[in-house]
Amino acid sequence: MSIEVNNETEAQVDLQAVEKLARFVLETMYLHPSTEVAVVFVDEEAMSQLHVEWMDLEGPTDVMSFPMDELRPGSANTPAESGILGDVVICPAVAAEQAAAGGHSVQDEVLLLTTHGLLHLMGFDHDEEAERAEMFGLQRKLLESFLGRPAPKETVE
Repeated sequence: MSIEVNNETEAQVDLQAVEKLARFVLETMYLHPSTEVAVVFVDEEAMSQLHVEWMDLEGPTDVMSFPMDELRPGSANTPAESGILGDVVICPAVAAEQAAAGGHSVQDEVLLLTTHGLLHLMGFDHDEEAERAEMFGLQRKLLESFLGRPAPKETVE
C-alpha cells in the first residue's frame, strides 16, 4: 500500500501513528495491497478555503475526504480492486478543540478523524440514522482494535 502522510502545519502530529493506523484500516477493510491514499494536515486557513470551495460552508472543519476511484471494502476472499482511494485532509487546530471538548488527547482525536476520513473514502456516510450507526460502529471497532483499548468518544458529526 502506498500511504502518504504530510503535515503542512506547525502542529505536532505523530505521522508514524497516522500511517500505521491508515495501513491497519486499509488492510482490515481488505483493500488491494497496491491501494494509494494520502492524509494531509493543514492549518485553519487552508481548511476554511477547502470547506468553502467544496461544501459551501464557512470556517474550518475537522476532516474532509476527497475520494478518487470510488474503491469499496473487499473481503478475505475477494479483496477490493486496486486504485487510488483518495485524500483525507485534517485540521489539527480543530482536532485540538474537539479533543478538549471530548476529554481525550489530541492524538486520539487525530486517529479518530483519520479513521473517519478513510471510511468516507470507502463510501461510508452518516447522513441517515442507519448509515450513522453502521459507520460510527465500524469506526469505533477499527479504532479499538488498533489502539487495544476503548476508542475516544466521537466528536465528528
